[in-house]
Parts: sequence; structure tokens; C-alpha cells
Amino acid sequence: MTQPAVYVVSDSTGETAELVTRAALSQFGQTPKFIHRFHHVDSSHMIEEIVDLVAVNNGIIVHTIVLESVREELNKTAQAFGVPIIDLFGPLLNQLEETYKIKPLSEPGRVRSMDEAYFTKVAAIEFAVENDDGRNPRGILQADYVLIGISRTSKTPLSQYLALKGLKIVNIPIVPEAQIPDELFEIDPKKIIGLKISKQKLTKIRQERLISIGLPGAGTYASNQRIDEELAIFNKLASKLNCFVLDVTNKAIEETANEILIHIGEIVDENLEL
Repeated sequence: MTQPAVYVVSDSTGETAELVTRAALSQFGQTPKFIHRFHHVDSSHMIEEIVDLVAVNNGIIVHTIVLESVREELNKTAQAFGVPIIDLFGPLLNQLEETYKIKPLSEPGRVRSMDEAYFTKVAAIEFAVENDDGRNPRGILQADYVLIGISRTSKTPLSQYLALKGLKIVNIPIVPEAQIPDELFEIDPKKIIGLKISKQKLTKIRQERLISIGLPGAGTYASNQRIDEELAIFNKLASKLNCFVLDVTNKAIEETANEILIHIGEIVDENLEL
């Protein structure tokens, strides 16, 4: 039986609402796959379409809308459609307004704009983009951590995900035709994280990738010989660097990133955007 989904609605990124929802779902043994996010919902005209979708799918809404008019419209529309809704911010804002005798600013993303951690994240994201796919080997020396792996091991999305935690990440593709950057041997091996994947999974991913761009799935990129060569080069390099290696086979980006954060001893950033 398909479990009803939880739809997170926010007039900013929705990260806080999703975090709270994940924490609540964990108490029922549910997994994050049941969460969908609608972010930057900042006008009333978007409400009916969202609520209608949730109603059709027999879901529930959890929201952190701070814009009063949008919040009231969402609560009213959900009630009209018979959709269960949890307003995480409304009651709290009302109580704080009554306690402090001042009106809330009702500005979406207010925490993000004021939080110094936000600017750290922005800088880290820019760093990840500038140093994506080995385009700037000198960035290795400025990085907090360096991801290495062959093609299709999720280096780029992992770099972006970790950058959202404020970490400066460089990712280096391991390709037989390309020379390994000298800088990789100049840094502490503890800063290097190798991403490995099973041959079977990699072959399938590459075949699907070739087909998706209109090429034969049996191309050289997905051939046994090519994959064996790349895997051998990666294993040899990882051994030489004596770096931590993480198996990403059948793992979601979030799962891999969390394992990396645990390995490096990072605490998940509590300064989440609303």
C-alpha cells in the first residue's frame, strides 16, 4: 500500500520545514521518499493548484509560510479541500507577537539574509562551481576536501550538496587520458575522499546515459574494457594516496553526503534556511 506523501510548502527554500518533517516521520519509521517540497510560494495564486495536487494524492501539508496573506490563504484553501495541514510558523508568530507586542516582519528567508553562515554557503557553492570536474587544479590547495572518482560517481552533485554545508569542495575526475594533478599529492590525504562504484552498477548507468543522449548503449564509454581500465586506475590511485574511499553504489546523494560528513566529523549545519 502506497503511503500518503507529505508536501512541504514554504515561501523560502523550505529546508527548515523539511527538516522538522523528516524528524517527525522518523518516529514512525518512514523514509524521506514520502516528502515533496514546494519552495518560494510567495503569492496566493499558487495556492489552489498546490492544494488541489495534494488533495488528489491524499497527502498532507506542512508549511512555514511567513507572509501573512499567503499563510491565511493556504490554511483556508486546505480546509476547503479537506486537506490536513500543519502550520509550523503561524501559531508561533502569533504567540511571539502577543508576547513582545510587536508585529513580525513577514519577510521570507529572513534568517538566511541575516545569518553569516549563509554567506559562507554562498562562497562554498561558488568555489565548488569554479573547481568542478578538475577545471582548476590549484583549487585543490584551497579546498576543505577533494572528491576523486571516475565518471558517473556523482562527484558534482556531491560537491554542491557539501557546499551547502559551507565546505569548500573540489572534485577531480579520474580519466585514463588525463594526468593526475600534482596538487593532489601535496595535500593531507585526510582531505581526499575517493568515490568508488561497482562495475555492474556503473555499466548500467553509463549505458543509460549513452542512450539518453541518442548514442548506442554499447559504446566504448560503457564497455567492459574501458570500465575495467578506469576502475583499476582509480583503485591504484586511491591506494597510493592512502585516502578514505566510500562506496556510492546504490546510494542516494544525501546518503553519501551524510556518510562523508560523519567520516570527517562535521556536524550537520543547524543554521538552516527557512
